[in-house]
Amino acid sequence: MTQFNQLTGIISSLNQSLERLGFPSMTPVQAGTLPDALYGRDIMAQGQTGSGKTVAFAVATLNKVEVTRFATQVVVLCPTRELAAQVAEQYRAVGQCMPNLKVLTLCGGEPMGPQIQSLKHGAHVIVGTPGRILDHLQKKRIDLSEVSSRVLDEADRMLDMGFSDDVDEIFSYTAEPVQTLLFSATWTDGIKRMANKYLADPLSFTAKAENVANPDIEQQAYSVEEHTRLNALKAVLTTIQPTKAILFCNTRKRVTEVVEELAAAGFSVAGLQGEMEQRERTDVLARFAAEALSVLVGTDVAARGLDIKEVDCVINIDVSEDADTHTHRVGRTGRAGAKGLAVTLVSDREQDHFDKIEAFAEIKIPVKGAQSLRFHANRITKPVFVCLHVNAGKKEKLRPGDFLGSLVKDADIAAEDIGKIQVQNSQSFVSVKERSAKRALKLFREGRIKGKRVRARKL
Repeated sequence: MTQFNQLTGIISSLNQSLERLGFPSMTPVQAGTLPDALYGRDIMAQGQTGSGKTVAFAVATLNKVEVTRFATQVVVLCPTRELAAQVAEQYRAVGQCMPNLKVLTLCGGEPMGPQIQSLKHGAHVIVGTPGRILDHLQKKRIDLSEVSSRVLDEADRMLDMGFSDDVDEIFSYTAEPVQTLLFSATWTDGIKRMANKYLADPLSFTAKAENVANPDIEQQAYSVEEHTRLNALKAVLTTIQPTKAILFCNTRKRVTEVVEELAAAGFSVAGLQGEMEQRERTDVLARFAAEALSVLVGTDVAARGLDIKEVDCVINIDVSEDADTHTHRVGRTGRAGAKGLAVTLVSDREQDHFDKIEAFAEIKIPVKGAQSLRFHANRITKPVFVCLHVNAGKKEKLRPGDFLGSLVKDADIAAEDIGKIQVQNSQSFVSVKERSAKRALKLFREGRIKGKRVRARKL
């Protein structure tokens, strides 16, 4: 069984949504879990970012939702705000043909007031981070007594971030019978204990491990001294000249150092860190997706779960301390058949970790001396697009075509000057070339989009 329309027991509105989305054949995670999940069996599945796991559990849980019964029937726990936002968007997409389906995102780092207001109207599906969901539960703003499905996404990261006790308490608010679906990138002893605690006779599915020796990804390494690492990094970037590059560091301190160094040198760069305000994090990711930002720097924790497409290259500023994490990093590039490049900077003290990565992947990564590289300030890649934030989205019935049509027709902007248009639930991000940014902003500020007045700002 490889096609969604071959699944038995799936409701017609979900089939309709999946047809609209134009999904191809099911991924291994979807094919391996959905038949059992649709019949209510608990699932314990290993699935990494890009494996299709979100669609798998969205289809399984939405299939049981009764939209005419306005009660919370699905609760999804995610370790980070970014992942929760992506999961919620996927639920809305998969459930687009289910009339009046309401999906609510509840995450820390966002204003409490709007969440409280939204909760007064209820939701069929709640997606969020454990801390914020527990806060609402304790203040009796959420009722989980009618939940029929609960999902733990990126469960290994949830444990790493210390959410185990919060998960225990949240699940204590749900009542039997309840289906539980647990997804994790790795099988640790902690994950096995969690599964034994929450799951009953689960189907266990393990996806074939990703191999860092992906033929679409070229891997290179450069030997560096600690004091030359950042200079080597700048040289690598001006040699490769990527449009979109993700740089990984092992610590938040290193992220700060790298961002400051690259910004001072003239690179278009931003960091992604856990302590950032949600709006700032959202803006950074939107700019990167819109090709209005060339270099994104973060830790593994900050970048985990983010589905960022069309990444030219990944640079490991620090060697990861374990091979599995290296695999996750490298897998950010070379997706969907596109060619990708992964570069690792290796110092003498990191050699043991690097050797383990090669052994794990059963490959030999060529290592050159960083002294062979030169930094060329005149070869720094500058984004050709800027990203504009608009305070309206799907809730206002706006689509990418509405923005495109208004920009071309009303602002007289050439179609070639318009880049990616990202329409989210209550906001949108529009990329335009610098030369057309003023006209686009004037349109958004003074005109109307599909008859609606909006506010806009340049990120």
